[in-house]
Amino acid sequence: MGGCTKPETPDPSIISDSFIIIGHRGASTYAPEHTLVSYQLAQELGADYIEIDLQMSKDGVLVAMHDQTVDRTTNGIGSVESHSLEELKRLNAGSWFNKKFPLYADSKYEYLTVPTLEEIFAHFGKETNYYIETKSPDKYPEMEEKLIRLLRSYDLIDGAKVIIQSFSEKSLKRIHKAEPKIPLIQLLSYQKPAKLTEAEIKKWKQYAVGIGPNYQMVDRAYIKKARRAGLLVHPYTVNSKQDLDQLIKWGITGVFTDLTDSLSKEWKK
Repeated sequence: MGGCTKPETPDPSIISDSFIIIGHRGASTYAPEHTLVSYQLAQELGADYIEIDLQMSKDGVLVAMHDQTVDRTTNGIGSVESHSLEELKRLNAGSWFNKKFPLYADSKYEYLTVPTLEEIFAHFGKETNYYIETKSPDKYPEMEEKLIRLLRSYDLIDGAKVIIQSFSEKSLKRIHKAEPKIPLIQLLSYQKPAKLTEAEIKKWKQYAVGIGPNYQMVDRAYIKKARRAGLLVHPYTVNSKQDLDQLIKWGITGVFTDLTDSLSKEWKK
């Protein structure tokens, strides 16, 4: 019907009835990021959603990893896309954490592996809410199609069990065209104090229910303008109660944090 119109976009109220806390890469302060252990811990500590960053293996399997390379969070080297799933599965995804964060080290982390998105869905099912980011989607053919097939397979399309975010407008529009009921968040990275224009708001509302800016660059006027326009605002990544208090007073509707436990104790009812 000639593009994405507002009636086809999910009602923001389906996820904005209460303030949501998103476990950034799981419980990444306390466990190796983007592992099943980290996601499980985030849920136990009070996260409403667990964040999953997506990359794709050489043989086209969606896996959970923030970086485009495996260097930082495994004992391997090179790009994710240069490794087959079998090769990725042979990597150690937890030892680095024990070395970098000895205060939270655990011997069981030595045996963690890189999870596929399907493994995450199979493990948690519909008992968990997922906040998924398509990372560098232009590098990965059919990333959105593979994601949507998995969401359909695990019956996760309806009811805001899944929110999808991306810095790529193109990626979000592909998803919106295929499954307009999925709530989408346009990620934004500002290098200077942020300003919102009416043209931007109109453009984003054609396919997204909200925006995700870096919190250091937004102010009260920015958030108020976004909220008046009906956009949700989920800034990243807030690890200070003082910062969170201020952002909530300004009107944000959710937050990414590495400290799910301390923030959820303050704000989850």
